[in-house]
Formats: sequence, C-alpha cells, structure tokens
Amino acid sequence: MSERDGADLRPESLWSHFFALCRIPRCSGHEAAVRDYVLGVASRHGLASRRDRTGNAVVVKSASTGREAAPLVTLQSHLDMVCEKNRDTVHDFARDPVRWELQRGWVRGVGTTLGADNGIGAAAALALMESREVRHGPLEFLFTVDEESGLTGAFGLGEGMLDGRILINLDSEEEGTVTVGCAGGLYTDLHLDFGTELVPPGHTQVRLRLGGCFGGHSGLDIHLGRANPIKLLVRFLLEEAGSAGLRVAWLEGGNKPNAIPRECDALVFLPEASRTVLEKTVAEREQRLREEYRTTDPGLELKVDAAAAPVPSRVLRRQDQARLLALLRDLPHGVLAMSPDVPGMVETSTNLAIVRPEAGRTTIRTKQRSSSRAALEETTAGIGRQGEEAGAEVVRGGRYPPWPPVAASPLLGHARGVYRSLFGKEPRVQTVHAGLECGIIGERFPGMDMISFGPTIEAPHSPEERVEVGSVRRFWEFLAAVLERLDAA
Repeated sequence: MSERDGADLRPESLWSHFFALCRIPRCSGHEAAVRDYVLGVASRHGLASRRDRTGNAVVVKSASTGREAAPLVTLQSHLDMVCEKNRDTVHDFARDPVRWELQRGWVRGVGTTLGADNGIGAAAALALMESREVRHGPLEFLFTVDEESGLTGAFGLGEGMLDGRILINLDSEEEGTVTVGCAGGLYTDLHLDFGTELVPPGHTQVRLRLGGCFGGHSGLDIHLGRANPIKLLVRFLLEEAGSAGLRVAWLEGGNKPNAIPRECDALVFLPEASRTVLEKTVAEREQRLREEYRTTDPGLELKVDAAAAPVPSRVLRRQDQARLLALLRDLPHGVLAMSPDVPGMVETSTNLAIVRPEAGRTTIRTKQRSSSRAALEETTAGIGRQGEEAGAEVVRGGRYPPWPPVAASPLLGHARGVYRSLFGKEPRVQTVHAGLECGIIGERFPGMDMISFGPTIEAPHSPEERVEVGSVRRFWEFLAAVLERLDAA
C-alpha cells in the first residue's frame, strides 16, 4: 500500500485488513460476517480457532522458533463498531461499506463513523496472525462481539476460551498511553406513559430541529462540555410553551447510549398567529446558542422545518407534556464528580443519551459511568428516583464492573521499559472514563495481568471519528516490541 496524501500507511498488512473490515457491515449484534472474515484468515494460515455460544472467537498461533519458552499472551479486540451517521448522509449500515478518506495524515469516515474503534485493534491482531517478521511467544487472539452496545461478548465469554493469563487489550485511543484501569457503567431507562388529545383548533404544525452538534464518546468526551441537543431543545420548548402556546406531539433525539447525542427534533403545534414570532425567536435563540457553544459545537443549528408528514391529529395532554419536559430538564447530564485520586480524571458522569417516542409512551435512555462502585450506585439510584417521581417505569441494565488498576503489574513494568527503549521517553499511564472489557475478563479469569494501548483515535462514536496514520505505525512498533521482548519469568 503506497503513501497517499503525505501519509505512510504502514504496516501494509494492518491497513489492508482494516480497509477490508470497512467493507464488512459490523454494527453491534451483527458480527457474523466479520467473524467469518477473521476465521477465514486463520484458516488460510493454518491457525486453530474456537468459538463460544455468544459468538466470540479465539485464534491460536504457536510461538516463533526459539521463542517457545515465552509466556502465552492473549491479544484482545472487539469486532463490532458504533454505527452513527450524519442526517444528510445516505448510508445503510446493514449493507453498505464504510467509505473513508485520507486527509493530512488522518483516515476518517465520510459522513459516518469510521470503525477505527476497534477496527484498528482487530486489524493489528489479524496482521500479527499472518506475520512472519514479528518474533513472539505463543499467542491467542480473542475477538469479542457486541462490545459497544452491552459488552455482551465479554459477559458471555466461555469458561474454556482463554488459556493465557497475560492480556493486552487493543481498544485504547491515545498513542503513547498505557491504560491500566477503567470506569464501570450501566444504563438506566425511563419509560413514561402519557395520554393524548386532539390538536386544538386553529393550531398549525411546526417541526423544530436542533442539530449540528459534535456529539462524541459519552465517556472519553463527556468532560469537554459539548452541547446536548436534547437538553437545549427542551429548555427552549419550556420557555416557549407558555408565551407561544406550544403543544408537543412528540420529541425525539439521540441514537446510541454510549454516544453524546448530536440532534433532537420536536413536532409541535401552535396558534397560526404565533408562527412568525416563533420563527424570529428561533433565529435569536440559535444565535445565542452558537455563541455559547462556539468552541465545542461550532456547527450547532436550531431551525424551523415545515416539512413533516404525515400530520398527526393529536398532541400530548398538557399535564403529560409538562411532566415529560420537566423530567428531561431536570435529569443530569455530564460530569458529576472528578476523581479524588487522579488529578484531571473524571470519576462519575451520566449521559442523557436518547429520547424516543413510542406507542403511548416516551422512552428516555441514560448511561452512568464511574470508577467508584458506590458512586455508580448512588448516581443510578438518584436518576431512578427522578423517574419514579415523574411516574416513569425505571429499568436498569447493561451493568459492567470497573477495572481497578494494579500498581505492581509485571506486564505494565515490561511495557514501560519497552516504550522507553523505543521512543526515549516514558509512556503516560492512566485509567480511563470509559468501559473496557478488561474489567469483565479480569473477573471471569482471576489472576489476569492486563494492560491496554492503541493508536490515536479522535471523536469515536461520532461521524467525526478519525485515526492518525503515524500513530498506527508507532502503535504497531510498540506492540511488536512488547511481544518480542517478553520472556518467561
């Protein structure tokens, strides 16, 4: 693979596999085709493999000649990707390949998520599976499924799937950093039933759209103060409900619980005489919001869209409209507490991720994260109480544990020494405010020594996702050296 746009796409095998993964639809829960690709690579190179009932796959590769005494290492990545696209992008994630482009040393998607999270990690594993240049000890490659929507693969990992007790997770997103711990998390869904009534006489339909927000990863980016369009549109609707007589038919925003929402729409009715005033108010509010979020969300837009069909004949009852909007206004979003132990590290957060109209109810999905089990429980309980006070059914799920760091990790000590010798400086060692499968795997396989590292990936879980080409090459050099220099104790 040649150099293009000033970026050297090396190692060629890794990039070749990554672009092959881009051609395979692999949203969470739909990994059969990409798993077949992985097992096909294993078969072509004579490597043994196994699967479990959940859909995870393990490929085994023998040690290079002379490296048989080195300890067995498990290299772990996940096969699925977050499937997000811009509203004006025509793309069917169930069938269409992810289009990509190379811009000034970065590979990015075209109007969609790229899937570098965790496609680059999976591609690195595939490149190692077929490599004859990297001299390594015995390896097993774990490819999990459904990481992004519920860590289902890690939770369902079969007991006999792993033999190694040294694990390198390839799902980190900051080159030069070694991750040794992560937050735990869970989802809290609020199902709010409501009644409807006929649209009042003399009212006209208006569709309000607040979009163009940056979004991003609901853990790694939650501290950046980006706009939440659900919160902002609800605030506007509450302010205008009295003065303009707005009646809400439905409210819809967000797409994935692990992504900060980027758009929110509301279909409302108001007296015909109030429409012109509303349009002026929308323009004024858009200007204020663009100024407020000029740094974090420069593309923010608040618009009136007349096109909305079919025209509903009913709106929420006044008391149910007030109940829904007040709940969405009051639910927390963003950073709730910083770590008392790690300066600059988020300890606890919550993401108001999705509001979705359904038959006779509205569903609100939130996601809580914390490196403190107690804080995670307290935050979740508080959101549940808010839901119950508003008359909502509260459903919790998708819980996964924190991964507590181990200061005396032999693998971490080895990795730090390798990094110093390669690059002449210390790597950054950190815990992250995101969910990694290491916490679950560590509970299922006690005594596992684990670290995580990867290349630089920006804006994962959003259509702005991109991966730095140069960091991929350095990530590969580091990974190869860690494996080549790891000897038996």
